Amino acid sequence: MPTYISLLRFTQKGVESIKDGPKRLDAAKERFRKGGGELKAFYLVTGQYDAVAISEAPDDATVAKLALGNASMGFVRTETLRAFTEDEYRQIVGSLS
Repeated sequence: MPTYISLLRFTQKGVESIKDGPKRLDAAKERFRKGGGELKAFYLVTGQYDAVAISEAPDDATVAKLALGNASMGFVRTETLRAFTEDEYRQIVGSLS
């Protein structure tokens, strides 16, 4: 299953209700499960972003739907990247002519 890295920024609404953040994270994990994926890890970070999430989903359309659903609640803005495993990297590079 493809892996995705999501870079999250809290909106003003998200910061104002940050104490409810753990409940929202639990709900997001459940949405991923129901969508056929898994939110594998969540990290609060310092710097340009507020959090990083590592997830797996069956395909790009599924992860886009989940990201849009989460963002539509107004608590976070996300930037999601498709991540390739080391094995996938080796296959990609090995296929170069």
